[in-house]
Amino acid sequence: MKRIVSISLGSSTRDHQVVTHFAGEEVSIKRIGTDGNVQVLRQHLQELDGKVDAFGLGGTDLYIYAGDKQYTFKESKKLLQIVKKTPIVDGSGLKNTLEEKVIYKLQDNKVINFQNLSVLLVCGVDRFGMARSLSKISKNIVFGDLLYGLSIPIPIHHLTVLNFAAKLILPIITQVPIRYLYPTGKAQEQMNPHYTKYFLDADVIAGDFHIIKRNLPPKLEGKIIITNTVTKEDEFLLRTLGIKLLITTTPLLEGRSFGTNVIEAVLVALANKGGAMKQNDYEWLIQKYGLKPRIQFF
Repeated sequence: MKRIVSISLGSSTRDHQVVTHFAGEEVSIKRIGTDGNVQVLRQHLQELDGKVDAFGLGGTDLYIYAGDKQYTFKESKKLLQIVKKTPIVDGSGLKNTLEEKVIYKLQDNKVINFQNLSVLLVCGVDRFGMARSLSKISKNIVFGDLLYGLSIPIPIHHLTVLNFAAKLILPIITQVPIRYLYPTGKAQEQMNPHYTKYFLDADVIAGDFHIIKRNLPPKLEGKIIITNTVTKEDEFLLRTLGIKLLITTTPLLEGRSFGTNVIEAVLVALANKGGAMKQNDYEWLIQKYGLKPRIQFF
């Protein structure tokens, strides 16, 4: 049995553990939230290194992208250096492959016609696969990177503009702790809406669920949400807001949609490559294990 542990800077109230099967192989998945405490996260990594088959790093990013250029968060890089034996991933491998393909499949299978809908992607540099595919299909898109990442009241409407702005900003913001940019720990349980106009104007709201949840307006009748890391409590919340359709880019496992870091860690463990994975490796594994989005109408 493969053993996967996702250690997150997120809230411990979202901890979960399942045993499931991928193509007949048994896999144990455990999520450990550290409530924003980087030192506790470090301790878990040190204690479990070499004792599990793969780590997922949650509640933060190792890498974000501006076009084809990769930027590494200084704080996360230090965590990466702790681990000597066990592969560790942050989900970026799937954000670059699975999530991009999900958008095209939803369009091709006529689940969603993005061409006729307005789209809000709350953070494009984090979901760069989605950013690419949505920008090619949708005629009306807002990237919320400045709005929801830096509280700057400027929507971005073109991927080229996003990449240009990101190349100016990312070298700076990747040097600061993630807690200044993204909800970690107990902040993941708090709702503090900003710039709700863009939520209300959009037909489709996509991207990181914690950013979406933090900025949810009181009502979202008839909206479509594309995300992951969704619990049953989150589903209930979205239902009460009037959401029409929930799509998670990662599959439902024992009633839970885990984050991309978890599913990527599963694939890395099953591949037995020691973490040295390329884009074509992920694409092959996605096809082999039949990873499909969860589509739920309310």
